[in-house]
Amino acid sequence: MDNRSKEARSKNMSHIPSKNTKPEETVRKFLFSQGFRYRKNVSSLPGKPDIVLPKYKTVVFVNGCFWHGHEECKWFVPPKTNTGFWNAKFKYNIERDKRNYSKLEEMGWKVIIVWECEIRHNKPVDRLQMLIGEINRGSGKNATYR
Repeated sequence: MDNRSKEARSKNMSHIPSKNTKPEETVRKFLFSQGFRYRKNVSSLPGKPDIVLPKYKTVVFVNGCFWHGHEECKWFVPPKTNTGFWNAKFKYNIERDKRNYSKLEEMGWKVIIVWECEIRHNKPVDRLQMLIGEINRGSGKNATYR
């Protein structure tokens, strides 16, 4: 049973940002410091990617482990109350993400997913360096980074 009232829980959940989160800002600051230029939350693309690198025809989604159902992650712990609602919510989010990734790939975009846990709790520098390689791989362009 939830130890908060429905109204208090709703208020808490409504204060969780959907964009410009700390993990997104970490990735963006790193990319900018390495010479990459990007656009944020482009609404004309499926799924409104967090980071769009037009020069590399690449989009980056910085996914929160909880909201996007990162099942291999210790930070994804489904709530023990209202399980029917939450299971449906996670299933919908995962299916929506897959549809958006497929649409982007059909449009010729390379899709990269960075999970919150990869840059918050592990070794973020390693994951961010890997991200540069993923962006450059197959793009036919060399990034200008220091």
